[in-house]
Amino acid sequence: MTAMTAQAPTALDDAIVKTAETTLETVGRAREAIHSVIFGQEEVVDLALVTLLSCGHGLLVGVPGLAKTKLVETLGVVLGLDARRVQFTPDLMPSDILGSEVLDEAADRRRSFRFVKGPIFAQLLMADEINRASPRTQSALLQAMQEYHVSVGGERYDLPRPFHVLATQNPIEQEGTYPLPEAQLDRFLLQIDVGYPDRAAERRILLETTGLEEHRPATVMNAESLLAAQRLVRRLPVGESVVETILDLVRAARPGEGNPDITDRLLWGPGPRASQALMLAVRARALIHGRLAPSLDDVRALAEPVLKHRMALTFSARADGETLPSLIGRLTRNLGV
Repeated sequence: MTAMTAQAPTALDDAIVKTAETTLETVGRAREAIHSVIFGQEEVVDLALVTLLSCGHGLLVGVPGLAKTKLVETLGVVLGLDARRVQFTPDLMPSDILGSEVLDEAADRRRSFRFVKGPIFAQLLMADEINRASPRTQSALLQAMQEYHVSVGGERYDLPRPFHVLATQNPIEQEGTYPLPEAQLDRFLLQIDVGYPDRAAERRILLETTGLEEHRPATVMNAESLLAAQRLVRRLPVGESVVETILDLVRAARPGEGNPDITDRLLWGPGPRASQALMLAVRARALIHGRLAPSLDDVRALAEPVLKHRMALTFSARADGETLPSLIGRLTRNLGV
């Protein structure tokens, strides 16, 4: 009994390493395929992959024209997923996303309702400009993003696996928009801020996207290989120091628990779902960078994308010019991350 117990960890480690080698090679090729279309934006691409490898959903925030839509389309092609896009508008209804029941009449004139599935029944759903739809329509995604099924007419309909939502949002034009409620923001694993490309990347964009032919990325993965990679992420070991740092960081960002100089400037802080998100994301980032265990560097790199949309500043803090990125930076420095 003792011998079998002693051998089990070794066998498990060997299995993880063997699977990881294959996954690392596949993910590496997927990154190359994405970068053949998305120039620059290395961090944005990595964060998008971290989101998907962690079985999560992502919120892409950036001004128009920064290839947010192109990134989601490319991810669908490269990862071999059934991807669909919904343009969120003020007149969009929940049934436009979930689907609806229609009345059918058979040859014998018997009538029955038939459910026609909406675009949410995809493996990768792009919710374009999600904050332009009404709160009622936004709430149609809540159950799907958390429970991976929807209820229509009292019936449950399971969503395909994997299922991911990548939503986009314009941070500068707020007229006619509906801010996402905290409950929905918390369901996004990461908030990915998309910035302007550097000069070299923009030069490449000019030269390679204004010709006669448009480059199409290759399909590198499929749904099964992505699910296998997601299972591997959950099996990767996490050191005790990383676990304690995640706990310290998230708890220090809650009013009443951390340094008053920081927490007194917060209306609310992240809940346990933030800790879960950070625990999964650091594993996925380690895997993308060729490591089988996360480090404190991964915690530092992912602190802002995980925490930023799960916190809110007080009015006085905003009046003083405080920002969430600077506050999260102070939190990580205080913890020595």
